[in-house]
Parts: sequence; C-alpha cells; structure tokens
Amino acid sequence: MVKSGTLILEVAARLLVPLQLLFSLFLLQRGHDEPGGGFIAGLVAAGGLALFLFAHGRQALRALLKVSPRDLIGLGLLIGVLSTLPAWWRGEPLFTAQWWRIPGIGLEISTPLIFDIGVYLAVIGSVLTAITALVETDRDDAIR
Repeated sequence: MVKSGTLILEVAARLLVPLQLLFSLFLLQRGHDEPGGGFIAGLVAAGGLALFLFAHGRQALRALLKVSPRDLIGLGLLIGVLSTLPAWWRGEPLFTAQWWRIPGIGLEISTPLIFDIGVYLAVIGSVLTAITALVETDRDDAIR
C-alpha cells in the first residue's frame, strides 16, 4: 500500500495518532483501579497506528515502529510470562501481585502493570500483523 494521497486523511492522522497513543498510555496505567488496562489500551494504540498506516503507507509505519509487529507479539508474551516470576521467587502462587516503590519519585511498579504492558504489546503486534497482512494481500490483488 502506498500513501493514500488524500490531504484530509494525512492531516487527520498527523493530529489524531499522537492523541490516540497518549490516550492508550493513559488507559494502560489507569487499568488497575478503574476500567482500562493492557487490552483496550493496545486496541486504541493499534487503531492509531493503523490510521498512520492508511495515511502514510507500509514503509512509513515500518520506519516509525523500527520493529516488526510480530516481534511485538513475542516481546509482549515474554513480558507477560516474566511478570509471574517475582511471586514464584518469593514462594507465592503465580500471578500473586507484587509491588515495588521507586525511591525518590514515589512511583509504584507492580507485576499487574508489567503483565498489562505485555498484553499491550501483544495486542498491538497482533492487530498490526493482521492489518499489514490484509494491506499486502490487497496490494497483491491489485497487481494481478
């Protein structure tokens, strides 16, 4: 897929993509106390990146991400599995939440947040893998 060529889509993408990514990060960090979390945040981010793909093309998305969407799936799954280990190291059941306070900043990091980050990356990777596969299929059909 090449650039869309429509000015309206390019301008809308330039304005909306950063807002969608910022909103997805808000949903990601909010998900522990209120509705939100890794899955819905990943869908919002993937929607923003899909808008960028439609406005600027596949090559621009690859340049923006700097990593394959399939690699994001693997990284997300790895982070999700690693989030279970701190509880196991303490002799507690897997997925028992662990909390750490970062001194000086007052920020708390938890294993549920780490798990949500893994889900976030896996969802972004899987949605973008599906969308780019559809775009490539569309391009192949247009060549025939």
